[in-house]
Amino acid sequence: MNTLLKSVTIVNGNTKNLHLKKRDILIKNGVIDAIETNIEPTGKTKVIDIKNLHVSIGWFDSGVSFGEPGYEERETIENGLLTAAKSGFTDIILNTSSHPTPDSSSDIVYLKNAAKEQLTNLHPLGNLTVKGEGEILAELYDMQNAGAKGFYDFKHPMSNANLLKIALQYAQNFGGLVFSFPLDKSISGKGIVNEGITSTKLGLKGIPALAEELQVARDLFILEYTGGKLFIPTISTANSVKLIADAKKKGLQIFCSVAAHNLLITDDALEDFDTQYKVMPPLRTAADVKALQKGVKNGTIDLVTSDHTPLNVELKHVEFDNADFGSIGLESIFGILNNLLGFEESVLLLTKGRSIFGMEEINLEVGQEANLTLFTTEESFEFSEQHIISSSKNAIAIGEKMKGKVVGTIANNQLVLNN
Repeated sequence: MNTLLKSVTIVNGNTKNLHLKKRDILIKNGVIDAIETNIEPTGKTKVIDIKNLHVSIGWFDSGVSFGEPGYEERETIENGLLTAAKSGFTDIILNTSSHPTPDSSSDIVYLKNAAKEQLTNLHPLGNLTVKGEGEILAELYDMQNAGAKGFYDFKHPMSNANLLKIALQYAQNFGGLVFSFPLDKSISGKGIVNEGITSTKLGLKGIPALAEELQVARDLFILEYTGGKLFIPTISTANSVKLIADAKKKGLQIFCSVAAHNLLITDDALEDFDTQYKVMPPLRTAADVKALQKGVKNGTIDLVTSDHTPLNVELKHVEFDNADFGSIGLESIFGILNNLLGFEESVLLLTKGRSIFGMEEINLEVGQEANLTLFTTEESFEFSEQHIISSSKNAIAIGEKMKGKVVGTIANNQLVLNN
């Protein structure tokens, strides 16, 4: 496949001399063949010439869920990876949210084989404990050898502090990355939304910020004792940002992410009891949102994730108390970030983080394999169901103002374009 990108603005932090410069880019057989001021197409070459077209290295998402195996009605691996490709992502980390959950090397091999020959690369996580039940450590070393990029009982907090300690000590022997979801269940109880003025007014059981922060503080104490690498996914409170910033100053190998919707939407959105806004961690206050945005800008928060969690319709179209937590987000994350931060900062966030998971960083240079995301930056629109590619439609971003659109992606000698 030969592809010529005409007059594209390169957004590339790695090669400063090309950053924000307009160039033609020729790709031959999946490799960047030339980057020049003007390149004329020859032979069978697909030419992409679109107004305001920008290009960066392919985007990366550290927290994506599909359904397969077990919940194929929510999302298959094939359609999930197509959704990721059309949303600009050439690499995604797959959460342990399937049934059965992946807690052995054979499960990891199955997931990798199911994703072969797709444009978007799937990098699976393995369970930290057997069946994600928090009682016995899973086959961490074997799973890492099979291709697991870390170990996570998806959205299930590790209540056994000693088991987390042992996991961190053991995983150091092979450079394993241990995840710990930030929630103390003994504090959160049966809460379903942020504890505060809104939860009181609506009569909904609240989850205090303390439930997250106690768990974060505990995990950081354990990390300081054991050493190793710890990833805390989807933090949501101002104090969590402060705790992690302090830990980083101590030199601990601590990484964290935030869900894009927690950077944008507050718990005021719950006024209409719309179950699309029922997510975990919950939407927090304006003060928390401001602190999270600051944490992203100053680097305390390493990654912004879509926290893409497809759910079949009957799990959302019920009373608020009975609805499941979760929202899809691959299709909307760029529009949210670009509107909040501008395209340069957004692209920086969407392209960083591969090294945390032991993956090679990629470059936009002649001779390198083409791993690229194509996008525009100026078009404003309101996100609606017509923009959803996922099989499931549980999107928290419906009705939100967006800026910029993904045009397509190039990777693995394949090209996927949005219509």
